[in-house]
Amino acid sequence: MRTYVRTVLWILAVMELVLGLWLTIVPKTFYDHVPTVNWTPPYSDHLFHDFGGASLGLGIVLTAAAVRLDRFWTVIALVAYLAYAGPHLVFHLGHLEGDEHALSIGLAVILTLMVVLPITALAGTRKLT
Repeated sequence: MRTYVRTVLWILAVMELVLGLWLTIVPKTFYDHVPTVNWTPPYSDHLFHDFGGASLGLGIVLTAAAVRLDRFWTVIALVAYLAYAGPHLVFHLGHLEGDEHALSIGLAVILTLMVVLPITALAGTRKLT
């Protein structure tokens, strides 16, 4: 279970660090090229830069938890990630685009996994010291 928890932490950390760097360096390309992002216009450079910084911070916490892999930091990192991923999922489930069925289904599946993975990893933290 330790390997599973660490793997989930690394997956989430890498995703958040890549996302954070992307949004910090070239945020408009994220808006222009990632499917579904432009479903809720308008684009805000300020908002996307801020989101990039928050993603970097979350990525750093997830990385630290993956490196240390102690119960305290792992639980904090996973709960912090869920504080973002849960509302993100709920928002998108309420704002699926009617004429984009494939994208809507894909988005719902991916965002659901991004909530299920940290929840299952949290269950594995009981055995960490």
